[in-house]
Amino acid sequence: QVPLVESGGGLVQAGDSLRLSCAASGRTLSVYDMGWFRQAPGKERELVAVDNWSGGTPRYADSVKGRFTISRDNAKKTVYLQMNSLKPEDTALYYCAARLRGSQTFGSWGHGTQVTVSS
Repeated sequence: QVPLVESGGGLVQAGDSLRLSCAASGRTLSVYDMGWFRQAPGKERELVAVDNWSGGTPRYADSVKGRFTISRDNAKKTVYLQMNSLKPEDTALYYCAARLRGSQTFGSWGHGTQVTVSS
């Protein structure tokens, strides 16, 4: 398990941008897949983006492709989610999660940061 703390959420207007950050403490992130998830009221949690520990092309939900970008700085133990062209339907609580290489599930989660997009 690795402690994760998200930040950067807020209230923005449609079309605006936000950058979320996820800071880890303790362990290096270089052996973890890092993911961003979100959950809107009344809806199930969904995967937004995943960055693999070994590199390669990140995966994105179809709903955010071309608008969101996940990145990491292993030296700073921080993962980012750059969100551009935000839409009201992006409104949700955004979570950062870590999955140790070789594991099947994300075992470490942050408490989330709220993103609200007004129309």
